[in-house]
Amino acid sequence: MASAKAQDGEDRYEELHSAFRWQVPELFNMGWDCCGQWAHDRNRFALYWEDESGATAAYTFWDIQQQANRLSNALAALGVKRGDRVALVLPQRPEMAIAYIAIFQMGAIALPLSHLFGPDALEYRMQNSEASIAIVDPATLPNLWVVKDKLPLLRHVIGVAGAREAGVHEWEPLLARASRSYTHADTAAEDPALIIYTSGTTGAPKGALEPHRSIIGNIPGFVHSHDFYPQPGDMFWTPADWAWAGGLLDGLLPAWHFGTPILGYRGRFDPEKAYHLLEKYGVRNTFLFPTALKLMMKAVPEPKKRYELNLRSVMSAGESVGVTVIEWAREHLGVTINEMFGQTEINYVVGNCRAAWPVKPGSIGRPYPGHRVAIIDEAGNERPRGELGEIAVHRTCNGMSDAVFFLEYWKNPQATKDKFIGDWGCTGDQGRMDEDGYIWYQGRSDDVIKSSGYRIGPAEIESCLVKHPAVMNAAVIGKPDAAKGAIVKAFIVLQPGESPSAALEDEIRLHVRGRLAPYEYPREIEFIKELPMTTTGKVQRKVLRQREEERMQQDPGRP
Repeated sequence: MASAKAQDGEDRYEELHSAFRWQVPELFNMGWDCCGQWAHDRNRFALYWEDESGATAAYTFWDIQQQANRLSNALAALGVKRGDRVALVLPQRPEMAIAYIAIFQMGAIALPLSHLFGPDALEYRMQNSEASIAIVDPATLPNLWVVKDKLPLLRHVIGVAGAREAGVHEWEPLLARASRSYTHADTAAEDPALIIYTSGTTGAPKGALEPHRSIIGNIPGFVHSHDFYPQPGDMFWTPADWAWAGGLLDGLLPAWHFGTPILGYRGRFDPEKAYHLLEKYGVRNTFLFPTALKLMMKAVPEPKKRYELNLRSVMSAGESVGVTVIEWAREHLGVTINEMFGQTEINYVVGNCRAAWPVKPGSIGRPYPGHRVAIIDEAGNERPRGELGEIAVHRTCNGMSDAVFFLEYWKNPQATKDKFIGDWGCTGDQGRMDEDGYIWYQGRSDDVIKSSGYRIGPAEIESCLVKHPAVMNAAVIGKPDAAKGAIVKAFIVLQPGESPSAALEDEIRLHVRGRLAPYEYPREIEFIKELPMTTTGKVQRKVLRQREEERMQQDPGRP
């Protein structure tokens, strides 16, 4: 991996991309790679942890490995074998990180599930994956307990932090009885290690089966999005849930791959708490999703006046960051946000690296070294530069197989087949590529608005709306219209102290009309208290579209 930084204004992109070659060994174990290789150094810290109650803890890689070895032995005693699925229904807490290492080094398959899932969501995913073990805490045990009788293959439940029910194994005594010696399995790089269920925005959630090599596939993007990570003193934090690709493959595991520490925090995201954690722990590198950045920008517009921050790199992904937030971060955080694009199945494939090539505010960047990315049409043909199409990733780059690709959708061969057009992995996201190879994200394929012959992406309009001082957050959809096919409708969350009014609607429309194309301004505006969000911080435009369709069916004459 190249480590030399570019001088300001220098563009090293072509050099870095053309020189990159994948190095994937035949035998590779993600547990050993992300912990075992560092555990001999008892002074190398792996995890600093804080609870919303104020409790704190710190662990070295040696500490993590000792606990992981005990858990591997305990799981084996409970009957877990290579390839078995172990569900983790936990928030960011040390036991979850320990469990990942334990499961990976056994050759079993980790099944991370959000601690926010209700009983139905847990039941579907655990039934579909045929999980035999679940690890829970006091907050997640009740939802699992509601459906445990519907999960005949679930043999054992392990409770951490005092999670107790009849028949639940308690974490501490279970591990205390187990040996702290364990030798990791000789897994192949292609062997499965992880199932992460997609959010289910189109149809039922699908389980993306990830191999051990997936950490190798994520490293080029991680390194470049954090301006040649690691540098001396680097310290990582993300509020993204460790049950999702964003928190796990974009945060915890890459940091540990390099033997560097990460901060974990168990608690709801709060913008002022985020600033506090960044300052208290001297965080140098962070992944903050766009919604979090917008909340931080609005809550504390001039953070340098209140906090002593030590940020070196900020990566953001999940939605378009927008020019407004990038400009604010440059001025008030002292960093250029490196936007990134990827998805669970094909992660960390496009993005920026301020240290190696210029950042174009508003663009999600260029294909990272190791990845061949293009804009294609429905037949798999590359679209001309500047034209809208689907963002797709080729199975090969520089004549080698791309290591970031998932293996398949669990028990769903048809969905796996549908994910590809030839050797192009389809993302379902729309974008344009400019003459310099930068990609401009335009939203999910089903988010694109077709109005009077124009194809309109919501991201640019949303970014413009947030620039208005009265707007805290915004989402844009296409509302069906008999004459135009669709019109642009904006759902707006106002800043505290602001009140909806016809005058404010007109002001916001003029604000957009003066900055974007005439056909992009919102013909209709609705003020709402909050936007529907996924647990990963993405706006659920599909929910807003469904609401609008239901209203129109109930009242066909409603404008």
